Amino acid sequence: MSSSNSMWRKSSYSGGAGNECVELAVSTDDVGVRDSKNPHAATLRFQRKAFGSFINDLRNGTGP
Repeated sequence: MSSSNSMWRKSSYSGGAGNECVELAVSTDDVGVRDSKNPHAATLRFQRKAFGSFINDLRNGTGP
């Protein structure tokens, strides 16, 4: 996954100036996560299923 072929979206919970957040890019197989202030730095990559489980755990207050 690279920024050249993925559409990056900022979190809806970004700070007032819009520069204190993460960005996500979703592809068929995985989800990329990067720092919006430094988009050329390393990108974290997760399988879509694992990322979905992580988000569900956050919403439900469950998990490790």
